[in-house]
Amino acid sequence: MSRILAIDFGVKRTGIAVTDELQIIASGLTTVPTDELLSFLENYFNEEDVALVVVGEPKRMNNENSAVESSILEFIKKFESQFSNIPLQRIDERFTSKMAFQTMIDGGLKRKQRKDKGLIDKISATIILQSYLYYQK
Repeated sequence: MSRILAIDFGVKRTGIAVTDELQIIASGLTTVPTDELLSFLENYFNEEDVALVVVGEPKRMNNENSAVESSILEFIKKFESQFSNIPLQRIDERFTSKMAFQTMIDGGLKRKQRKDKGLIDKISATIILQSYLYYQK
């Protein structure tokens, strides 16, 4: 089988998570500068078989789009143009950053480690992917 990849898109940094080949377990992969995201994905897709990309959809509590949504839509247009053979799905990502931060606390990470925003983005991408897997079952 092939993997599913999740993206926690940010203006500066983007967290990325992937499943195992059986699409059972979500694991944080990396955090990349957003301006290098498409080239990172191209290299990754050349090395790994990816069946689907899941992109977080940040919503406010009143269900309106967050400010970053316009940048995400711009990324999606470029993605679909460059990788037309890989389907893309959106999933609500409300509270993933807070959940990621709490996961770091629960995991015993020290305060200095919890300030690593790249780590928060990678954990958020993992939570997005795990949520996707959960709702598909």
